[in-house]
Amino acid sequence: MTTSARPWLTPRTHRDLLAERADLVRARSTGDDPDSIVQNRHRRARIRRIDHILRAAVVGEDPPDDGIAEPGMVLTVRYDGTDTAETFLLGVRTGTKQDDLEVCSPDSPLGRALAGARPGEERTHRVPGGATVRVILVDAQPYGKFRRPAR
Repeated sequence: MTTSARPWLTPRTHRDLLAERADLVRARSTGDDPDSIVQNRHRRARIRRIDHILRAAVVGEDPPDDGIAEPGMVLTVRYDGTDTAETFLLGVRTGTKQDDLEVCSPDSPLGRALAGARPGEERTHRVPGGATVRVILVDAQPYGKFRRPAR
């Protein structure tokens, strides 16, 4: 069972984070100049963040197939006033797509707005410019079910 307190990762995202952490450990800046000190501070902070994510992560475990929006679900949404649907994975972002899906963080304004939504429900969230946007959940299915080829 996944919860919003536990980050949800695809196996690929898990591997990407492990590789990033290994690269960061190897990439220690040398020198006492201010730039090296700042780079090391940022590098150590990122390692701590990755460690925090990996310690608590749920890796590839599908949430229940109940149609409720939560981490590990592929969500299809429609923004109010448009007929265009958008599909994305609700999970931890690493900067790469997962199976050609964009990834939306559960901690983002959109992710928080959709948490617990059922198909047909309308939710609102604020965008960085301050406007309020309405979004309707069209569908929610577990990531594993989404990426399995149709028979």
